[in-house]
Amino acid sequence: MTTQTPNLQHSPAWRALQEHYGEMANVGMREFFAEDKQRFEHLSLQFKDILLDYSKNRVTAKTLELLRDLAEQADVPAWIERMFNGASINSTEQRSVLHVALRHRGSGSFEAEGNDVMPEVREVLQKMRDFSDAVRSGEWRGYTDDRITDVVNIGIGGSDLGPVMVTQALRPFTAEQPRVHFVSNVDESQISDVLTQLDPRTTLFIIVSKSFTTPETRINANTAREWILRSAPGAEVLANHVVAVTNNVSAAREYGIDPQNVFPMWDWVGGRYSLWSAVGLSIALSIGMDNFESMLHGAYEMDEHFRSAPLHENLPVTLALLGIWYVNFFSCQTQAVLPYDQRLHRLPAYLQQADMESNGKSVDRQGRPVDYATGPVIFGEPGINGQHAFYQLIHQGTPLIPVDMIVPIESFPTVPQHHHMLVASAFAQAEALMRGKNEAEVREELEAAGMPEEDQAKLLPYKVFNGNRPSNMLVYKALTPATLGRLIALYEHKIFVQGVIWNINSFDQWGVELGKQLANQILPELDDNKKVTSHDSSTNGLINYYKKSRK
Repeated sequence: MTTQTPNLQHSPAWRALQEHYGEMANVGMREFFAEDKQRFEHLSLQFKDILLDYSKNRVTAKTLELLRDLAEQADVPAWIERMFNGASINSTEQRSVLHVALRHRGSGSFEAEGNDVMPEVREVLQKMRDFSDAVRSGEWRGYTDDRITDVVNIGIGGSDLGPVMVTQALRPFTAEQPRVHFVSNVDESQISDVLTQLDPRTTLFIIVSKSFTTPETRINANTAREWILRSAPGAEVLANHVVAVTNNVSAAREYGIDPQNVFPMWDWVGGRYSLWSAVGLSIALSIGMDNFESMLHGAYEMDEHFRSAPLHENLPVTLALLGIWYVNFFSCQTQAVLPYDQRLHRLPAYLQQADMESNGKSVDRQGRPVDYATGPVIFGEPGINGQHAFYQLIHQGTPLIPVDMIVPIESFPTVPQHHHMLVASAFAQAEALMRGKNEAEVREELEAAGMPEEDQAKLLPYKVFNGNRPSNMLVYKALTPATLGRLIALYEHKIFVQGVIWNINSFDQWGVELGKQLANQILPELDDNKKVTSHDSSTNGLINYYKKSRK
């Protein structure tokens, strides 16, 4: 593998792109489409049932060639192989990054620290199947011999966002029972709102925490335990009502969970990549293990595409390079993800963690501060809702905000009148972002409406759209488990490629630790009436105001 260029901005590929940006900065996409009547055919890719149209981007064939040169310079193909081969690419924690092993459907092995992890992965998948089948069939019952009707997943971050997103996305595949609920926030209102709907005799809790020490999860788990035991004859009933997904079996046992009811996690799975593991137990209980494994298979197919497709045909690499182009050369600080599929309404929140926790870094793999932008701010909502909220900023605001629009050809069920309007809106927004509306078009429109010339002059500046705003369109047949697996894996790999090019570690998250440490210091200070003076004046003032007001 070649040596990483010490300063990315001084590398040959980067300098070539910087020079090319000077040529491209003021070129409009209208010109591209006028010059190339087959631009859609030239700038679109398809894998399985997912079509990526990236023709509405401020790129030419030369742009794409230079971006691929940048990927080659950063050794992207070699880094892909390193990940799949189990190398310790999470360098600050000396860990392999093998979420791809969790959904591997072939016969090959995946090694971490010299050990093949696939036997353990398959063993856990079988345990998930046995357990989810037992609960869904009614074989697994509560301590009063009542059937389990509700499951509550208690976790936070990757132990919550992925399962929430997937269960919402695949609701058409969900059984009537058990109903699945999620608790992540330490704010007592969330768990209270969930528990008031439920009966402890028919409720099963899944406590999800790799360390089993996550403060928010432990507090919520303790509340759930107390809730069960208030109506139970003794602590032994927990065996019927609580299971854990963790790497800390002894802590789960201390809590009162039978070791037989513990599903293992591994160090080589990061939380934001863990829905494919036993962290997805709530998903399996919701949609059934066959559908869960279909989702794994879809992700595996995208993994194989990512690993084998040349850069110019590679969907994750293409999305990653377009993102680099806008973040580093157009100085875009944000990226919008806009699903035109209500069932994907939690996808933007999921991708916020996946992207910003991965690439929100300012130090490179050699421990040096970076002098270029990394990790855009990810935001989004279902597209139709966004059109009546923040699209105004995307169309006419001062920042340039690239967008991904995600559109199904069919829904469950498809009501033609509804679905045609949905799809028409998505396609129209992308066209409007690209074309805009110039002065001549606005004048013609106002004249046709019979507006006096004096009024036209006043209104004209407000109705001009500069256009030239980039968008990617991801179109898929229908949101099946396999399609969702492909879509999630597509974004995972896109994020990884960007991290490789930025020369950062996409798999640690040290930035979240300081707040946790300080919270542990402040927590005991809230338990008495003593005045606190050990922090800065603002923090002291807030703590003391809180304590005084709570009296």
